[in-house]
Amino acid sequence: MTIIESKTTINKPISDVYLFLSDLNNHQQLMPENIYNWSSTSDEARFTIQNMAKLALRVSSRTENQEIIITPSEEAPFAVELKWTLADLGNNTTMATHTISAELNMMMKMLASGPLQKLADHQTQKLKNI
Repeated sequence: MTIIESKTTINKPISDVYLFLSDLNNHQQLMPENIYNWSSTSDEARFTIQNMAKLALRVSSRTENQEIIITPSEEAPFAVELKWTLADLGNNTTMATHTISAELNMMMKMLASGPLQKLADHQTQKLKNI
């Protein structure tokens, strides 16, 4: 299992950050430019990663103001789980941790771990700016 993690501190209350992340419609704002054909509801999102794959994701669990877990709703190129974990740091400040867990063989790990880390870092940075 390959684990990729990215953290950021956001100057917003944990409830605001949770509300934003728990709705997959908002996740389009966190995606890099190589994502297209985006369609979503609050629970599901479908999109294409340029030169790579089409993905369909859904929220598999939500724990209010703590965690959102997103998993493929259809067959994906590899088993993957996206998890947002939130921690209240006080003073209306929230720590958001984005963890991507992927079942990658050695070849896929060499090809995909760099882009997955870039994705995780891009999403946490965008979240901080939004």
